[in-house]
Amino acid sequence: MIQTIDNSISPDAYFKKQPNRSLGRRGMERLDLLLLVIEALDLNGSQAMLWTSNKLGLNDYFPNPVELWKSRCHNPLRKATRRGSLDTDESEALILLICSMSERIYPLLRQLISSKEPEKTNNSRWEVFYERLNELINERYNIRKGAVRKLLSQGSKDRFIRQLIITLAFSVGPGGVDRLRASLLDSTY
Repeated sequence: MIQTIDNSISPDAYFKKQPNRSLGRRGMERLDLLLLVIEALDLNGSQAMLWTSNKLGLNDYFPNPVELWKSRCHNPLRKATRRGSLDTDESEALILLICSMSERIYPLLRQLISSKEPEKTNNSRWEVFYERLNELINERYNIRKGAVRKLLSQGSKDRFIRQLIITLAFSVGPGGVDRLRASLLDSTY
């Protein structure tokens, strides 16, 4: 489990010690894309997110699927968006959720980024993943926006999506929360 959430620090104490920095537009886009990648890798991802948030003690932020959806709708690339930005505590809760979910799906992440896998097997895994991710993007994002079309185009998609997978892999383990937060606060992609 994540070292910062494990038995040593409660979520409330964790949030109190964090600096008051809110995510910008690009940070929120990346945060939601990371959650979407998790859903593409884990077929029961949305239910697992709620179970994990309950396990982490984040019920105040995400007591039900609707509240989790509302917090993700701050991403301007979605079909249904909300104005304004996320509360700092909500964004920290999402970061904790992503790190915990990344730890849960780490074996899948490792298989995707491993260079020791046979090329044919690795390519077929990526194909299945891309297909599922494209379905989720088409379902939830506004495909008329240029950024979403760019995401769906083959050339730029491969590199960017692989970068998201590597970001999820780096957010596992001790210090993963801090690494993910730093990458989201400095989200220039």
